[in-house]
Amino acid sequence: MVRAAGKAGRRWLLLGHRWLGIGTGLLFALWIGSGLVMLYVPFPSLDRAERLARLAPIAWDRVRIGPDAALAAAGEAAGLALEMRDGEPVYRVTAAAGARRTVSAVTGELLGPVDAAQALRIAGGGEATAVRRDQWTVTARYNPQRPFWKVALGDPSGREVYVSARTGEVALVTTRWQRGWNWAGAVVHWVYLTPLRARPELWRQVVLWLSGVAGLTALSGLAVGLWRLRLRLRRRYRGGAVSPYRGLALWHHAFGLAGGFGLALFILSGWLSMNPNRWFSSLAPPAEMQAAYAGRPGALGLAPGDLERLAGPGLTLLRFTAIGGRWWLVREGAAGPVTTDLDGGAGPDAATLAAAATVPGGRLASVERITAYDAYWYPHGGAPPLPVLRLTYDDPAATWLHVDPRDGTILNRLDRSGRINRWLFDAPHRLDLPGLSVRPTAREAGQWALNLLGAGIAATGLVAGARRLIRR
Repeated sequence: MVRAAGKAGRRWLLLGHRWLGIGTGLLFALWIGSGLVMLYVPFPSLDRAERLARLAPIAWDRVRIGPDAALAAAGEAAGLALEMRDGEPVYRVTAAAGARRTVSAVTGELLGPVDAAQALRIAGGGEATAVRRDQWTVTARYNPQRPFWKVALGDPSGREVYVSARTGEVALVTTRWQRGWNWAGAVVHWVYLTPLRARPELWRQVVLWLSGVAGLTALSGLAVGLWRLRLRLRRRYRGGAVSPYRGLALWHHAFGLAGGFGLALFILSGWLSMNPNRWFSSLAPPAEMQAAYAGRPGALGLAPGDLERLAGPGLTLLRFTAIGGRWWLVREGAAGPVTTDLDGGAGPDAATLAAAATVPGGRLASVERITAYDAYWYPHGGAPPLPVLRLTYDDPAATWLHVDPRDGTILNRLDRSGRINRWLFDAPHRLDLPGLSVRPTAREAGQWALNLLGAGIAATGLVAGARRLIRR
C-alpha cells in the first residue's frame, strides 16, 4: 500500500510539474529576460543631483518673507525648504501626512496650481499634456504631487519632464531610451501594468499568486530532476546513463540540475518580496517615529537677510529640518548636504541624533559609526552615503536605525524581520552577498551565469510544452 501511494505520488509530481511548467513557462522566460535588462536600466526616477541641477540659484534680493511666516501660512509642517519656482523664490512646506503646499517668499501667500504655460517655463519649453497617472508615475509616492503636466522637450533624447500641477516641482524626467527599455525590463519583471499597479493591493495579490505558482513549478522541477538522477554505477539507466531522458528532455534535465536550485531561489525570493502575510516590516521609519525624532521645535526667528548670510551665494536649495525639538539649516550642494545650527555653528553631533531617535519600548544600546560597507549597509542601485550612524536598540523587534550624520536624515529602519528579509530576498534575488555587493563586475557575472542557466531551463521547457500541446 505504501509502495502504491509512493508510485501515485511520483506520478502526480511528474504530471504536476509538466502542466505547471506549461502554464508558467512563459512567465519564467519573461522574468529572466527582464531581470537582465534591469541590471543596466533602472526604473525612471529623479535623483538628487538631477533635481538640484534643474533649480536656479535662489534670488535673495526677492526673498521678503521669513520661514516662520511661511509656516504660519501653510500650517503644521514636517519639512520646509526654500528654492526657486518659475523665477520666484518659494517655500516648499511638507505636512506630516505628506501633503505639500507652496508659499511665496515674496508675498507670503499660498500659491495655487501651475498652469500649462508655467509648466513649460519650469521644464524649459516643449509641449505640455495634462497627466494624472501614467506608466512612470504609477506608484503611490507620487500621490502628493498629482496631477502633472508632462512636458515633451522635443530634444534628440526624447526627454519628458513631469511638473507637478499642484506645486510646480519637477517630479520626474524620463528619456526615450529609459522608457523603451523599461517596457522590456521593470514593467515586465514587476508586472507594472498601469491599470493593475494603480490598485496596490490587487497588484500585490496578483504578483503573490503568480510567483507562488511559479515557485511550485520550480520546486517540483527540482524534485523531479534529483529523483530521476542516478549517479551510482549499479543503479544507472540503460547504457550507463545517469538520466532517463533523451534529446530536448535531456537538455531540460541537465539545465535543471545545473541551475534549478538557483532558479527556485530566485522565484521564491521574488514571492517573498511581496511580503506574504505581512511577515516583514517596512524599511521606512513609521510616521510616529519621525514625529518623535523631529520633536516640537518653536519659531526659527530668522529674517530674510539672515537666510542669505547663512546660506551664502549661488545656493539653489536651502532646507530647514527639525531634529530633537530644534531647527537646523541644511545647505544642499553638489558635494552633499551641509548642516549648521541657526547661528551658522556646527550641525547636530552623533549624541544629539542618538538622543532624538527613540524607539517605543526600547532603549538605545549602542551607536556605531559605519565607515565602510558591510552586510547590512551596502550599494544597491547606487552608492548609499558613508559614513553612516547605526543606532541599535534593545526593543522586542531589535531595531536598528541608519542615520545620515550630514543632515540627520533617518535613512532606514531595519528590525529583526528586515534583517531576515535581507538574507531571504536581497541575497538570492539580487546576489547581494558579502564580497559581491561591493564588486559590481563579479556580481554581474554571477547574475548572468545564473540567469543563462535559468534561460536554458525556460527555453527547453517552453519548446517541450509547446510540442506536447501541439500533439494533443
